[in-house]
Amino acid sequence: MDWGKQNRLSRLIQPDGHCFFLAMDHGYFLGPTSKLEKPGEMIKPLMSSVDALFLTRGVLRATVSSKDSTPIISPQDSKPIILRVSGGTSIVGGDLANEGLTTSIEEIIRLNATAVGLSVFIGSSYERQTLLSLTELINQCETYGIPVMAVTAVGKELEKRDARYLSLCCRIAAELGATTVKTYWCEDFEKVTESCPVPVVIAGGPKCDTALEVFEFIYDGMQRGAIGVNLGRNIWQDDCPVGVARGLQAVIHEKATPKQADDLYQTIKNGK
Repeated sequence: MDWGKQNRLSRLIQPDGHCFFLAMDHGYFLGPTSKLEKPGEMIKPLMSSVDALFLTRGVLRATVSSKDSTPIISPQDSKPIILRVSGGTSIVGGDLANEGLTTSIEEIIRLNATAVGLSVFIGSSYERQTLLSLTELINQCETYGIPVMAVTAVGKELEKRDARYLSLCCRIAAELGATTVKTYWCEDFEKVTESCPVPVVIAGGPKCDTALEVFEFIYDGMQRGAIGVNLGRNIWQDDCPVGVARGLQAVIHEKATPKQADDLYQTIKNGK
């Protein structure tokens, strides 16, 4: 691995070997998602807790060039950016798996993205298409030392999220050259991480009922080999996003238990 790629990865993965990425790319297929209608306002109070932001080029530009000309994500003092570079379908369209690349390598470099991410849909009618998009992206990014995160998406078919299926997805993405893989937590999660030769980060999936549930599955996933998380809805759709973010930071970087993280969450939520 060359110096440039190592340098970019060191900005994403902290000295303890762990990472906390805030996913806020949902609008690329969901539109104005609840609590993400104004992404710039959502980001502000969470910036101090997270290690990087996962977002689209449109939102990045909009938050840099805000209406009052005051940057929300300052180019001079920004968290690392993981740029979402796949899309082409929407929640009201025919098939969420029918994605392709949406961003050029020139644009990735122009925006100075620290890494890029795209979805692959293993087992769908568009499996080959999305896997070839992954390999094309890797081929382009390797030239410039830019890490690529493969997202093992399942579209609307959430029942696919078991260890056997996710192990297949993660291993294929790694074999094709992905630098990291984002996938769902599942029972027997160690079967996923142990069979994947590149680092695995945990996706959030549907909104949980409580923050404690979030802390529990993230804690379990990290005990079973994940290096961190890439979460969105389970943070910014909560009644106390700052509390969830701080609790997750404690689990990921401070070795807190779910109970300790929830105590911290409750303290912040209750304003103590």
